Amino acid sequence: MGDLLEQGSAFLDDQRHKHMSRTVVYQRGAEAKEVLATIGRTEFEQADDAGLIHRAESRDFLVRTADMDLGSGRILPRAGDQVREVVGTQVFVYEVNVPGGAGGQPPFRYSDPYRRVLRIHTKHIGTETT
Repeated sequence: MGDLLEQGSAFLDDQRHKHMSRTVVYQRGAEAKEVLATIGRTEFEQADDAGLIHRAESRDFLVRTADMDLGSGRILPRAGDQVREVVGTQVFVYEVNVPGGAGGQPPFRYSDPYRRVLRIHTKHIGTETT
C-alpha cells in the first residue's frame, strides 16, 4: 500500500487541475508554451532598515512541475520570465519575480510536499489588446 497522503495530494491536484485552472502562456525569451494554471496570490512582508513593515502582493500561477518544459527539458521559473493571461480582448502580462525583494526568496516555491505543483510569484507589468 502506498503513501495515503501522497495519493490524496495527487487526487486533489487532479481536481484542481481539471476544475480550477485556465490556459496561460509561460514565456522565457523567445520560447513559450501554453500551460494550465490556477490563479492565486501571496502576500509578502519585509521590514526596512527603520523597522517599518512593507507589504506587497503577487499574483501567483500554480502550474504542474511536469508541464514546465519549453522544448529542451524541464525548467524552473526564474526572474524575468513572463506569464501571459488572456481575458476577453486583453492580454495581461506578468513578470516572474518576488515582490519587494522579499528576503532573497526564489520567485517560486513548491506548493505541495511532493513537488508536483509550482507556485510562481509574478508582478503585473503591462496590458496589451488582442
